[in-house]
Amino acid sequence: MSQPVASSLPLVQRLSVKTPFYLFKAMRPHHWIKNLVVFACALFALKFDLQTWLLLGLTFMLFSLVSSSFYLINDSIDVEADRQHPVKCKRPIAAGLVPIPLAIAAAVVCLVTSLVASLVISPNLTMALTAYALIQVAYNLGLKREPIIDIMCISAGFVLRALGGAAAADVVASSWLVLCVGLLAFYLGIEKRKAECRSMGNGGKTRAVLKQYSLSWLTRMESLVTASTLMAYALWTVEGARTDWMLVTLPFVAFGIFKYQQLSELGEGETPESTLLKNPYILWTVVLWVGTCLGVLLLVQ
Repeated sequence: MSQPVASSLPLVQRLSVKTPFYLFKAMRPHHWIKNLVVFACALFALKFDLQTWLLLGLTFMLFSLVSSSFYLINDSIDVEADRQHPVKCKRPIAAGLVPIPLAIAAAVVCLVTSLVASLVISPNLTMALTAYALIQVAYNLGLKREPIIDIMCISAGFVLRALGGAAAADVVASSWLVLCVGLLAFYLGIEKRKAECRSMGNGGKTRAVLKQYSLSWLTRMESLVTASTLMAYALWTVEGARTDWMLVTLPFVAFGIFKYQQLSELGEGETPESTLLKNPYILWTVVLWVGTCLGVLLLVQ
């Protein structure tokens, strides 16, 4: 009777040591960079007191946990399809490194903890997180298979992040900010779908919705949304910003959008967060844009 127990000990030890690491990896912490949008309203309102930024830091973590909970759920639902993908097959759940029941349990804990903790900061933040969670539920249950709507869900997620940050910082999110964030997120969603279509080819699409997209259609959508995004941002700089001097930041936005299109043509747009972190042109464009915005706002206040 002792032999089976002895032979099972190495397995138990291996799981106890490595499973938390693989679980954390399955939460995709590198995607948390998307949640930096929560800081946008406070930055443009020039609200830099310690309490505000502590609350925003906590808000960043709450959105990160909520988004990670749905990554775990989504990977658990799509496990069979992910195993057919040349890259997604290496994800911990698809690779069998994280049991699906454990992933679902961790997702529930992250989601409930985030919603409860948000009540301490602001009821409006709780509303934003709840709306974000409901969109993710609808997305995973079927909207991710509906063309156009799937990208709208992605865009709405970024808008809700910005609104959640505004609630935590106790500042008003202007309609201009909502419009610009929503359009930019929609643009990134289109670029992501284009890159996925290119990387998988017509014969190997594992994301169901890709079968309903074509590169020519996405290119037409890209042209329209790109023009709309640049126009909305340009109008904000002269109509919605504190000073017309914000117009000097427009070249950074234009360069970033068109540079990202070029990278998408080369097949690098499938993961926007990786492109931001790894491509020096995009990274420095964002840094210079933020620095210029802050410089202009501080000089004219």
